[in-house]
Order: sequence, then structure tokens, then C-alpha cells
Amino acid sequence: MPCPTTLQYPNSRSQRMNRPSPLQSRAVDDAPLPTTAPHAPIVPLPHNAPLRIKELLPMQIEAVIAGDARLIIPVGTCEQHGPHLPLGTATFIAERLADDLSAEYGVLRAPTVEFGVNVDTERGFTGNASVRKKTLHRMLNDLLDSWEATGFREFILLTAHGHDPHQEALATVITANARVRVVDIFAVNLSELLEGQTEAMHGDEVETSIMLYLAPQMVHQELARDYMMSREELRRYRRGSLKVPGNSAGSIGRPSLATVEKGRILYERIRSRISDRIFLAPAMAG
Repeated sequence: MPCPTTLQYPNSRSQRMNRPSPLQSRAVDDAPLPTTAPHAPIVPLPHNAPLRIKELLPMQIEAVIAGDARLIIPVGTCEQHGPHLPLGTATFIAERLADDLSAEYGVLRAPTVEFGVNVDTERGFTGNASVRKKTLHRMLNDLLDSWEATGFREFILLTAHGHDPHQEALATVITANARVRVVDIFAVNLSELLEGQTEAMHGDEVETSIMLYLAPQMVHQELARDYMMSREELRRYRRGSLKVPGNSAGSIGRPSLATVEKGRILYERIRSRISDRIFLAPAMAG
């Protein structure tokens, strides 16, 4: 039974840029579709747009799978990220990246899994909603089993939530034969792009900057409050053995240093590195 793979970052962005996009090969114009294509859909596919399966007809999905049997699955959370960011911050970031990669490479994109395994806190935050690790694991097993039975041969799980139990739920998903690739968005090295941190934290300089770039209307920067942890405290926090302290506003890091331009640079770095390491690899045949 295949399990999720551990992946490395290749250095050649030029390889990705030179690789023909599946969308380019399926460009839609006024000409009729070739009758020789056994899986050509009667209804044209969206052009230069995300291929969200909940918005497509079965015949359109079948046509895409015939050429590329991969499925991108964004996995989010409903979790506080400090007083200045929405509870869906990790979800919005994962969804946007999934949409951009789907549009660029012509890979199908699943509906978002909206809930994940949250970090415990010393005080309650209204609206937080979490599932247990085994619940998320079982749900993903069921979903991937259903999709594999319809022809998908590779699953790409995208998440912007670094809590270890959450990551473990994704990393232990099992399929019959399909390949599973788990992508931790914030595992990309961003250290030289940051001013007050050396790595991504929570509701911090990284997430706040990216949200200022992607959805500025959702960010209330005037409410941002900095709270730093030592590296050992951060490790324990991610593992789940240390709760978010009661004297923290809920965020960890330096969100006060976030800017729109920094968010653009961070997002493009993440998109580029994940694009290189995931989408340069050949898709598994259907």
C-alpha cells in the first residue's frame, strides 16, 4: 500500500518554465474538438483557470484524467491566527496556491478540506473548530479511496498548517496503488526574506504578509501583536506539548513587520519551490 513520499527541492526553475503546460495543449477556441480523441469533452474545459472538480462535468474530469491523473487537495484549518487575521488564514493560503498550480499545470483541484488538527491554547478562541488526528486521517483515507476508484493515480495534499499531529494525519494516508505527496507549504526556506524571524511561525510575519498580498481586506494590521518563543518552545508548540500561552494574543512571531511587498515575495518563493519539486516530476499514468 503506497504511503506519502518525502520530496526534495530541485534547483532548476528553467526546467519547469520550459515544460509545456497541459492547459496549453488543451487551449479552447472556436474549432471543434477532434473526433479522434476518445476522452474529448463535449463541453470545453476552462482556459487558463483552476480546474476545480466541483465545478466540472464528469466528462470534463474524465478528459483531464486521461492525460494527467493527478489531483491537488488543499487541506486547511478553522483556527485563530491572532486578533488581526481571519480563522481561515491557513485555508485561504492553501486554496490560492492550489488554484494557481491547477491553472498553471492543468491539474485537477479537489474541494478544500476545511478542518484540520488545531494547536491547543491556554484560553479559548471563539470560532475555533478542530478535528482529532485519527478523524482527519480516516476522512482523507475515505476521500482518496473514492477518488482513486474513479481513475486518479496521484494525490497532492497541500497544507499551510505545521502542527505535527496535523502533518502526521496527512503523512500516514494510505491508498491501494496511487501515489500520495504531502506538501507543507511553510517547509520552504524563507529565512533570508524575513526581518524579525528565521522561519514561519503562526499568525506571524510570514502569514500576515502573505494575507496582506492575497486578501488585504481580511487583515487588520492595527490589531497585530508580536509574541516570540524560543526555538525549543516553538518545537514543543508544534509537537503539541506546549499550548499557546495565555499572555499571547494567539499569534506567535512578529506580524507587526508584515508588508504587502514582502507577502508577494514570500508567496512567489513558495509557489516557485513547490512548483519545481512537485510539478516537474512526471505524472503517473492513468
